[in-house]
Amino acid sequence: MDLKNLSISYNPVFVYLTFLFFTILTNQSLSLNEKFTACAPKSCGKGPNISYPFRLSDVQQSYCGYPNFDLTCNHDDYPVLTLPYDEYVIENIFYPNQSFHIASASLYEEDTCPVPLHNMTLDRTPFTINPGYFNFSFFYNCTRKPTGYPDYPISCYSNSSQYSFALFHTDLLESPDNSSLDSCHYFVYAPLHIDDNFDGKLSTMNYTDILKSGILLNWTAPNCSTCERSGGRCGFENNEFVCFCTDKSYSNSCSAGSDPNIKLKVGIGLGASFGSVAIMCILFFIYIRRKKKDPYAPSSFVSQTNTSDFSSKYDMERGGSVYGVQLFTYEQLEEATNNFDSKKELGEGGFGTVYHGKLQDGRSVAVKRLYENNYKRAEQFMNEVDLLTHLRHPHLVSLYGCTSRHSRELLLVYEYISNGTVADHVHGERAKPGALPWHTRMNIAVETASALAYLHRSDIIHRDVKTNNILLDDNFCVKVADFGLSRLFPLHVTHVSTAPQGTPGYVDPEYHECYQLTSKSDVYSFGVVLIELISSMPAVDITRHRHEINLSTMAVNKIQSNALDELVDHSLGFDSDYAVRKMINAVAELAFQCLQSGKELRPTMDEVLETLMLIKNKDYDLEKKEEMDTLSDDVGLLKSDPPLHSPDSVMIKWKSTATTPNASG
Repeated sequence: MDLKNLSISYNPVFVYLTFLFFTILTNQSLSLNEKFTACAPKSCGKGPNISYPFRLSDVQQSYCGYPNFDLTCNHDDYPVLTLPYDEYVIENIFYPNQSFHIASASLYEEDTCPVPLHNMTLDRTPFTINPGYFNFSFFYNCTRKPTGYPDYPISCYSNSSQYSFALFHTDLLESPDNSSLDSCHYFVYAPLHIDDNFDGKLSTMNYTDILKSGILLNWTAPNCSTCERSGGRCGFENNEFVCFCTDKSYSNSCSAGSDPNIKLKVGIGLGASFGSVAIMCILFFIYIRRKKKDPYAPSSFVSQTNTSDFSSKYDMERGGSVYGVQLFTYEQLEEATNNFDSKKELGEGGFGTVYHGKLQDGRSVAVKRLYENNYKRAEQFMNEVDLLTHLRHPHLVSLYGCTSRHSRELLLVYEYISNGTVADHVHGERAKPGALPWHTRMNIAVETASALAYLHRSDIIHRDVKTNNILLDDNFCVKVADFGLSRLFPLHVTHVSTAPQGTPGYVDPEYHECYQLTSKSDVYSFGVVLIELISSMPAVDITRHRHEINLSTMAVNKIQSNALDELVDHSLGFDSDYAVRKMINAVAELAFQCLQSGKELRPTMDEVLETLMLIKNKDYDLEKKEEMDTLSDDVGLLKSDPPLHSPDSVMIKWKSTATTPNASG
């Protein structure tokens, strides 16, 4: 064979073999314990050492910690945990007990007035408060001081006309005649763990010293003890718990603890790599000889071997489908969202962050990037996709596709709904008086109820019904989102545990007693949505009076006391339009039924939908004429017509035991 005359032009097989040579060499010659080294415990300088499930996000890779356990270091070199609304310094971590002690970061800063301005929010975090804590209550801008109870003055929030203070006494909070608290602008709770060192000292301390006692939190994450005992370091990679060892990664623990013979193994690996290269050279030489003998032979060497699997998964993802929906590659969706640019974020919910994206075919999509700790196994993810594809309803957001179970991240691709959420239009950034008239709100109520009733008939609990999950298209038609990420519950089960457990302000009060949600929990949440449509107020607002922070509580009290006019958004025409007034009265009556504390007193979603249809389709012009004729005969009837229980009430008789005798109390 004349090597001088052998012309080797560009050939994909040649490129592939060259790539394979260098891959073998690189994989064998590099250190095999990079991730083990990278995940060594770190410190901010002060405070505890940081290791799994926590990680210092600015110096450690994401695989060193569990999702949502990211920490940073503050300027005083303490580790800081960021929770919704506030930051907290981690003072100590008790890894064996899966608990840690935190205190408000404001206490560590040069803050002349460190006070909590928000309630601690742990929703959609892996943390819970350790039992045995006390609520330290902070009241701001009160016009009267409390009497009969010791309090802790907050001088930096007080002046000659307003007084701010803190106290522990829950009996004062529950007292019906605590008029001093009624004069306060707002209040928050600060949970604290008070140990025995505080005995007899509380009365002489100020509120900042008490705040320094901090709070003990527990966490939920795969336990690391087995991995650590075997000499490994824990991490989380490709949606799975991983034990990084000195030789390689394992699923639970190092096969034989840390490997003292790692250098020997690397040497053996290098020797094996040279042997592999020699073998590949021989194969390449044989291929050239065959190519020389048959110049017309197709260049299908790769496809004739098992290396076809090298790209089959990618090709399957790029053009394939599963359960009737398109499979996307991670790279396609990364490109569509401009590398998941934060500027393209549409919102963040209990299951993941949603990004606006544009596919290469021109379609606008919403890409939901699922939280890893909600989907620990790819099989579970595919089961959820199977569930989603069976749901077809005009008022549910459509699923376009997803990534495969082999993808580096689990992503869902939905149709993009361009006109924002009901929350945006009712009391958010798009809200303007009169911009969302009552007839549109009535349609929103009917269409949302229709979608939820369909889910319940399909044995699916939504679990997070709220105005932020009700999207609107350009024609203000409803598209309910976040519905398919809940678990399918069996027909013979009357309840099901859930995580996440809804959104504050919408959560069924029975959940706090039994930690279970049912279809009637969706009904309760929908009752809050109805009140939002009536009042144009958010479900929770800490700037309102403390008895009215939760909209549901305010609504029940207003309706029971026949004070609906104090709740209604009067820009809807409640005072000027007879039909609007009657419909709002009836919807408020229905919402009152949905907001009953006991789930057995609430209607089903089918019954809610039936009632809303009756309200929407009633002929109010005819009713007004009949009412005017009756009033002309007997004016006295006008005074005997209660606002919410007039003879024209449209409330149906529930087929279940969901009726209360008198919705007005």
